[in-house]
Amino acid sequence: MREQPWFLNCVVEAETDLLPQQVMDALLEIERGLGRERRVPKGPRLIDMDILLYGSSVVKTPGLEIPHPRMAERRFVLAPLAEIAPDVQHPVLKKAIAELLAETPDRSEVRLREEGGLTTDEH
Repeated sequence: MREQPWFLNCVVEAETDLLPQQVMDALLEIERGLGRERRVPKGPRLIDMDILLYGSSVVKTPGLEIPHPRMAERRFVLAPLAEIAPDVQHPVLKKAIAELLAETPDRSEVRLREEGGLTTDEH
């Protein structure tokens, strides 16, 4: 849904011994624990956690696709990712995250919050 209120988006880097599906299962459990209910696809939500990258791995299963299949089309994803990992290569597109951000057709406004972090407006 394009018409949504402003939302906070962030990206974190983590190390784990978990396999990609185990990480996704843990993220979904956190979402449920915080009250996420999946009612409207791509609609406003209390929380949404995704795996953008898993090292240089490429995963494609019915329930999980890594790298995230639409990350290069989303300024609100690329902007915070480029803050922490501008030189990381997308394992499929073979471009640095900073390069993907510069090239994305998404012109949504993304702003750095006063307290630190980016916010985005999909309007």
